Amino acid sequence: MGNQTLLACGVAAGPLFTLAYLLEGASRVDYKPLRHPVSSLALGPSGWTQTVNFLFTGLLSLIFAVGLWRAGPSRWGALLIGVWAVGLLGAGICRTDPVSGYPVGTPDQLQRLTRSGALHDLLSLVGFLALAAACFAFSLSNSPGWALYSIASGVLFAATMALASAAFSQHRRWVDLGGLIQRVSLTIGWTWQTLLAVRILHS
Repeated sequence: MGNQTLLACGVAAGPLFTLAYLLEGASRVDYKPLRHPVSSLALGPSGWTQTVNFLFTGLLSLIFAVGLWRAGPSRWGALLIGVWAVGLLGAGICRTDPVSGYPVGTPDQLQRLTRSGALHDLLSLVGFLALAAACFAFSLSNSPGWALYSIASGVLFAATMALASAAFSQHRRWVDLGGLIQRVSLTIGWTWQTLLAVRILHS
């Protein structure tokens, strides 16, 4: 597989992930995109669609990381994108626990996480931190504009993910907006990865 193809996987991953969760969220009764996390779409009879979404885009991002390694702009950055990809794959393999009252009839927060839910949270956190760090790793370039954009993306991605985590922990001020905040964060992260892939492809 040529390196151009590997890098193109980084262009495709984010838009595909976003389109899939938007369509799935819109089709679910009682699912509230403003309140509920994307991971909750993996729960219920049609949850397999979000599981496939995690696994497929995780695989695309892992292939992209190989392309970045070969291209060589930042070996550390390529490794961090690889960790982000593994986090996505882990989030697909380990299903999340119910949160914020979805599915209907479940509590806003479980008193005790299941093993799968705990692993989902841990692997997701590692992936999020890796993507934020990758933004900083790839900011070291000769382009001041790209450097500033990457640093801003890393800071905003981490900050909004932390805020979303507080919302899903039932912080009263943010709980009803947790899904929206998480979607803003994911959009920041995926957009950065897509633009990185486009940048390397045309370098």
